Formats: sequence, C-alpha cells, structure tokens
Amino acid sequence: MSDPNCPLCGRPIPKGAPQSLHHLIPKLKGGKGGPTVLLHDICHREIHATLTEAELARDFNTPETLQAHPRLAKFIAWVQKRPPEFRSRVPGKRRKR
Repeated sequence: MSDPNCPLCGRPIPKGAPQSLHHLIPKLKGGKGGPTVLLHDICHREIHATLTEAELARDFNTPETLQAHPRLAKFIAWVQKRPPEFRSRVPGKRRKR
C-alpha cells in the first residue's frame, strides 16, 4: 500500500513522518465530528499560522481554497521542494481564534 498524499502540498506522507488531522471546519466553529484531512504536520501548522479559526470556517474549508490563499500558495511552492519527512519551525505565532 502506498503512502497517502497530503492534500495541501501533494507530497506523500510516509509512515513515521510528522502528520496530523486537520478539521476542514474548526471544532470551535461547529466542525466537531465533521470532515478531516491528513496533512504533514508542517502544512497543518502553516495553515493555523496563516488563518484564523473564523477565516477557516467561513472561506477556507476545502483543500482547494486553502491552496488558493496567497501565503499558503507561496508556502506550498517552497515545501514541495523538500523531502516528505522535512520538519521546520513555522515562522510567526499562531493567529487568534
């Protein structure tokens, strides 16, 4: 069985690579029990460093809308050049909820 692909960056997520589940609609905004996607941990952290919970619930609740966000598009272009198990700190602090 092949490794799943990250729906944000498109790179494979190998076993043992840092990964996490992302609620497409944040739990605090009514997404508890809603759809989730498996992402690289670095991709997940970048999403939450870029967007607020309200923005995620209102405008960025699909992988396609996340990929279209200018800062995330720039991040995706950068991270796609890295190996699937790449780890790095996400610059800046987490956005307010």
